Amino acid sequence: MSSPASTRIPGYVAGTWDIDPVHSDISFTVRHMMVSKVRGHFGTFSGEIVTGADLTDSQVSATIDATTIDTGTEQRDNHIRSADFFAVEAHPTWTFTSTAIRPDGDDFVLAGDLTIKGVTRPVELALEVNGFGPDAYGGTRAGFTAKTTIDRNDFGVDIKMPMDGGGVVVGEKVQITLEIEAVLRQS
Repeated sequence: MSSPASTRIPGYVAGTWDIDPVHSDISFTVRHMMVSKVRGHFGTFSGEIVTGADLTDSQVSATIDATTIDTGTEQRDNHIRSADFFAVEAHPTWTFTSTAIRPDGDDFVLAGDLTIKGVTRPVELALEVNGFGPDAYGGTRAGFTAKTTIDRNDFGVDIKMPMDGGGVVVGEKVQITLEIEAVLRQS
């Protein structure tokens, strides 16, 4: 019989955690003009992680403020916020709610429902547990990295911008990376 996933993680702590937005990052990468990639991140997000007695019994919920997209170019950000892409006036927030966590070698897969632009689809993220430990303020912190690739068309972000000679201005596949630091709630 194999040991619970949590016993393989040094310092593992079960409890309720709040994502620390100051020490976390939600970012993305998408192909641009068939030759390079554009990167961006979201400035405002929140979430809760409830670690169970075993990590596979844990739950995650998160909300992203889509209006806070930042690619480093204001004109591009405004276009992405428009109805052509995210339609943030009608859909200012995105959500993720986990449905399962399962082992995958030394790491895990975090499955859940992602809602973008009012469209909900199942996604799976490769999840790495970075560690658990004390912070400088008498609290406890945990770190996680999660990655996935989605097709933006699946979420209604289906703008077509063909280029002369073939290809598109914006790729369909979007790589998403989450670097999350969470703080254990004090009871």
